[in-house]
Amino acid sequence: MPEADIARAAALIAKADALLICAGAGMGVDSGLPDFRGDAGFWQAYPALGAARTPFHEIANPASFRVDPALAWGFYGHRLALYRDTVPHAGFGILLALARAMPQGAFVFTSNVDGQFGRAGFREDQIVECHGSIHHLQCSQPCSDAIWPASAFQPEVDAAACRLHGAPPRCPHCGALARPNILMFNDSAWIDTRTDAQYARLDTWRAGVERLVVVELGAGVDIPSVRRMSERQRAPLVRINPRAPQLDGASGVGLALGARDALEWIRSALT
Repeated sequence: MPEADIARAAALIAKADALLICAGAGMGVDSGLPDFRGDAGFWQAYPALGAARTPFHEIANPASFRVDPALAWGFYGHRLALYRDTVPHAGFGILLALARAMPQGAFVFTSNVDGQFGRAGFREDQIVECHGSIHHLQCSQPCSDAIWPASAFQPEVDAAACRLHGAPPRCPHCGALARPNILMFNDSAWIDTRTDAQYARLDTWRAGVERLVVVELGAGVDIPSVRRMSERQRAPLVRINPRAPQLDGASGVGLALGARDALEWIRSALT
């Protein structure tokens, strides 16, 4: 265990008066969620798509809803049910306690669409979901800028075939097929008004922060949205990533650990 690095991370957090939490797919791994690292990992989670040699970027694509809605909603319906049933791991509670102790509060920036930070107790008005949320729907056309909660949709999915049983959700305004309000690959139809409002709240909060610390967890390098957000804060950065902890020129400390383990060690160092 890199005790000196843990102590440095704890010291950076202790000196701050505000916390920005930046989280990628690796944050959910300790809760048992897949992170879809490469086609092999994706096909292991979805064997029917593996048998058809369907890569992630083809099913996570608005075209899939036009070509085969039952398959598209088989994939997204399974994910929706999985995320609803998943209990956030203990690291989320540690972050929530750190956030509540900060004099100027905290904000979450995440590329995850799973809603786990909300389930863990973070308020909706302190979260930015830069790729949208599976817990919200929009029209697939789209006929308008409407976004609505997915709570009324209870998907029944044949997991072995990755196909939806029963009727998919429909747009309440025009009756067309509904889809998740998620930024997909090759997606010109994603409605970003909800996410834009989240960014605006983050900008307002950030403008009033004096001593920020950034804690980044499980952020990938292939689609570096989260890592870029962390680095452009020009604030001390605690980067937690078992495979890519390097700081890339940022000031702070990198921990080659999983999210839950790192946060538990940091909590111990702080107390």
